[in-house]
Amino acid sequence: MPASLPSHVAYRAFLFDMDGTLLNSIAAAERIWTRWAMRHGVDVTTFLPTIHGVRAVDTIARQHLPGVDAEAEAEQITREEIDDVEGVVQVPGATAFLQSLPPDRWAIVTSAPMALALRRMAAAGIPRPDVMVTAEDVSDGKPNPACYRLAAERLQVTPRECLVFEDAEAGIRAGDAAGADVMVVTATHTHPVVTLHPQIKDYLGLGIEVDEAGLMRLPSIL
Repeated sequence: MPASLPSHVAYRAFLFDMDGTLLNSIAAAERIWTRWAMRHGVDVTTFLPTIHGVRAVDTIARQHLPGVDAEAEAEQITREEIDDVEGVVQVPGATAFLQSLPPDRWAIVTSAPMALALRRMAAAGIPRPDVMVTAEDVSDGKPNPACYRLAAERLQVTPRECLVFEDAEAGIRAGDAAGADVMVVTATHTHPVVTLHPQIKDYLGLGIEVDEAGLMRLPSIL
């Protein structure tokens, strides 16, 4: 059974993954990656589940395809994804929830490059925070925790003072390894998520309490 957040737990910052957590880009991403897999003779059925939550360059490098330049291929994938945002929508309630947060207390931490992140956020109506960590900011993507540690540093808090919102295994592992608590968002999952972390389906009805010290709690899911 998933855990619940203890009633006494409060956070100085919330760190959000983007794809699958704040917005749903699965249809667009799978259209593009399907074409890529077919071009390179990669089995689409087994390949597509591996693309979520990690950098494109890491996804390609893991295939160990002879003669394939992972950096160049990732750049081409990014160009195609920027051109195709059909069907990219926010996870229900995401924008309203983000707008309810203190603006200096949240960040987006995504495996997407900055240009693609901004394009998808605009398509889904997701506001841009002051702090974003994108694919260009780290040399090793999720599940490496460097991205979440960097976001906490930029917000001038420690990872242990943060709650990470994630949907994908690689991101959940990154949040755990950074030392943060993790909330799993299941809106884009087609099957039940097996995890000991607390879960929310989406952000509808989700509210926060902010105390005098600026600490944030999520009383509606305790």
